[in-house]
Amino acid sequence: MSLVEKLSETGVLWISFVATVAITFVFQLVAGSVGGTLLDSIADPDQTRDVLVGMSEAQRAMHAWLTGTLDVAYPAAYGALFIGSAIKFYPSFGRYLAWTVFILVPVDLIEGIVQILALTDLADLLSTKAVLTSLKQILFIFALLFTVVGWVKWLISRVVGTKKKIG
Repeated sequence: MSLVEKLSETGVLWISFVATVAITFVFQLVAGSVGGTLLDSIADPDQTRDVLVGMSEAQRAMHAWLTGTLDVAYPAAYGALFIGSAIKFYPSFGRYLAWTVFILVPVDLIEGIVQILALTDLADLLSTKAVLTSLKQILFIFALLFTVVGWVKWLISRVVGTKKKIG
C-alpha cells in the first residue's frame, strides 16, 4: 500500500480532518498576537509591506515563529486530508485531483519562507507573494471544494444506506 493510499483510510482521514480543524482554530486564536492580520491572507506585496511596517518587533517575531511552525504543520494536515479525500471519494480520477494538492503544499511552504524572510528583514521577496498567495488560494479553494463534495456524498450515502436497512 502506498502512502497516498494510506492517506485515504478512514481513520487517517479523520485524524487529518481533526488536525486541520484544530490548526485552523489555533490560527484564529493567535491572529491577535501578530496584529490581527496573518500575512498568508495578503497577496498584494505593497499591502504586505504596509502590514509589516505596522507590526512591532514582538509581533514580527511571533508571526515568524507561527509561520515556521503552524504554517508548516497546516499544509501537512490539510494536504493529507485533501489527498486522502481525493483518493477515497473519487476512485476513478482522485489521483488527478490529488495533483492539485501536490502543487498546493509546496506553494504554501514557499510562501511561508518568503514571509519569514520578510518578517526577519533578511530579504524582501514579497513581489513573489502576488503569484504564490493567489495560486495557493485558488488551489486551496479547489481542493477544499472537491473534499467537501466528497465528504457530503459519503455522508448522504451513509444516511440513505441506513434508511434502507431500517425500512
